[in-house]
Amino acid sequence: MSKLAAQVLATVNGPYRTKRSAQQLAALIADPLSAQTHNAAAFAFFSEIAPAVQLAFMAEMDVDEAKVKAVARQFAGMAGYPLPLAP
Repeated sequence: MSKLAAQVLATVNGPYRTKRSAQQLAALIADPLSAQTHNAAAFAFFSEIAPAVQLAFMAEMDVDEAKVKAVARQFAGMAGYPLPLAP
């Protein structure tokens, strides 16, 4: 696991005592169902990870940026405040 992935996973998993892998998180942040089910790990990614780190993680995991931004917009709408990936 890369240092970047470890940093992201520590932030996303730690507070919720979950054990998502980098691959699982990558799938969650690109899946609209994550927003519909209020997935805490996905929301933590969008709200607690610095924008530059979000983009680097997405690139490292080869996640479709358009899909991730669509999920971020869903979370932003529910949260009631802007998220970096939800312009």
